[in-house]
Amino acid sequence: MSRTLVLAYSGGLDTSVAVKWLTERGWRVVAFMANVGQGGPSSAAIQRAKAAGAAKVVVRDVRREFVLDYIWPALQAHAVYEGKYLLATALSRPLIAKHLVEVAHQVKAKAVAHGCTGKGNDQVRFEVTVRILDPKLSIVAPVREWEFRSREQEIAYAKRHRIPIDVTKYRPYSIDQNLWGTSIEAGVLENPWTAPPADTFRSIRSPERAARRAATVTVGFMRGVPMHLNGRRLDGVALIERLNAIGAAHGIGRSDVMESRVVGIKSREIYEASAGTILLEAHQDLERLVLDRELLHAKQGMAATYARLVYNGLWCTPLKSALDAFVGETQRRVTGAVRLKLFQGTCQVIGRKSPHSLYRKRLATYSAKDRFDQRAAEGFIKLYGLPYEGSGQ
Repeated sequence: MSRTLVLAYSGGLDTSVAVKWLTERGWRVVAFMANVGQGGPSSAAIQRAKAAGAAKVVVRDVRREFVLDYIWPALQAHAVYEGKYLLATALSRPLIAKHLVEVAHQVKAKAVAHGCTGKGNDQVRFEVTVRILDPKLSIVAPVREWEFRSREQEIAYAKRHRIPIDVTKYRPYSIDQNLWGTSIEAGVLENPWTAPPADTFRSIRSPERAARRAATVTVGFMRGVPMHLNGRRLDGVALIERLNAIGAAHGIGRSDVMESRVVGIKSREIYEASAGTILLEAHQDLERLVLDRELLHAKQGMAATYARLVYNGLWCTPLKSALDAFVGETQRRVTGAVRLKLFQGTCQVIGRKSPHSLYRKRLATYSAKDRFDQRAAEGFIKLYGLPYEGSGQ
């Protein structure tokens, strides 16, 4: 009697071959597909899974959950890995792993599986999350175990078993896409000195080919959550999709990054994140307006830790939960609007307002309306520097 296993299925070559490979080893495979904004599982991908031998295909649209429970918390934390990567792929993995476990429970599976390689980050993210949520589930990683040593061998195997793979032997890049961004690697990009060819980028125009006229967008926040775009109330999915389209037309959100992977090696990644770039710029600026200095600086200091936890697959951990509680408290005053100018690859804040603003014009102005007592500065400076007097002699 076959054992049931749930496979995180993308519809690509690796996971399609994995379905057949697993069935040949006695597994009854349930293929799980999550729509995280990559365009949604196609009917062709579903049929491909069945042709490869999947007993069942489960599809879930998790875009709204992705935005509310993963993207917005990361945005509020200003989670950017190594100062460059907005964590699009990294954020989707614990969500997919969560549903993978749920489906496993529903179909009474003994194990789950994924199509990640042994040198990548995603294997860590999937497996650590699964083990946190249900350590009794076995985890199978076909790509780490099987006999194939090249893409060509996988294609030959698929053809031999009549799996309708829509690929060629010469696909130049490895691509992962979701609502929050796109990750692109491999091919000529594996030479860090080589400039990304024009066909590297999926959606964002180059700054040279971007719209010739600047666009102005206004993002409205309520307690740290983006709620309005140009005065119109939108749900999270629609707001991100709209900003992705606007930003892409103006060349916003491209990055070329040398990155430190979880397993210790360096990799070269190309990222696209139009909405993320715009919203991060807006949210950071609004916090500068409404958070006091010490709170703002403390929050900026923990952002790197938060990003590292997400990148390293530690979403469901006590430290991450503690940081979420801290970030949530900081968002109580982050309500207001930020106006940004988008022009040929640049995203610049040009206005901000909030009912909780700490800015006081009567203290900041240099006009005749100035109410700042400049004489108080002398005593302040003396006390401020008192511990250091004479220390340089």
